[in-house]
Amino acid sequence: MAAAACSFQGTLLPSLNHEHNQLTLISFPIQINNGSTRRTNNKKLITKCSRTLGDFIGGDLIKPDLGRWLSDVEEHKAIAIYSPHEGGYEGRYLTRLKYNGYHFLSLSARGLGDPETTLTKFHPVCPATLGKQPIARWYFPPEVDYRLSLLPPDAKGLVVWIIEAKVLSKAELQFLAILPSLRPRVRVIAECGNWRKFVWKPLKEIAGLPPTEET
Repeated sequence: MAAAACSFQGTLLPSLNHEHNQLTLISFPIQINNGSTRRTNNKKLITKCSRTLGDFIGGDLIKPDLGRWLSDVEEHKAIAIYSPHEGGYEGRYLTRLKYNGYHFLSLSARGLGDPETTLTKFHPVCPATLGKQPIARWYFPPEVDYRLSLLPPDAKGLVVWIIEAKVLSKAELQFLAILPSLRPRVRVIAECGNWRKFVWKPLKEIAGLPPTEET
């Protein structure tokens, strides 16, 4: 039984051809009584699933792609990730970035507002009122610029990790994709959906932007 491919923002996710379920046959008798006639039918149906080393040891303990993960983050600077529904797998990739000297700013896409205004500009925030207080408006500094100013001298950079980025519009994803070009010390990781295993793609490809040309 071939696995169905999933897509997001017009981009086809990688197909797991080596993990497709395959149909093989096995026979077992079924007896059918029609009055005095007794007939035996042989039905053949069984599902055979391919197995990998991760099925015996644990998929979360085998991460041979961590080196490629680091190189892709440095090359593309903005990455869209797709993690399994049960969660927990992305922690190993986050930890590897932390070991390499990155600091993190974790934000949820829900309630983020306009990413450009929140991350790179002074932006207003209206606190909730209790009914009798006057409506106030407070101004906060840019989240990214403020965190960059607090980085220690030996820090490699700042990773902006966006949770639930699948709710963002295409225009908002495009801004997150070009944010590292506006702030060279910033890397962007956006959780854009789910897949059977932890996979990632350049965020520019997901947002519909042309890839960066190497000079």
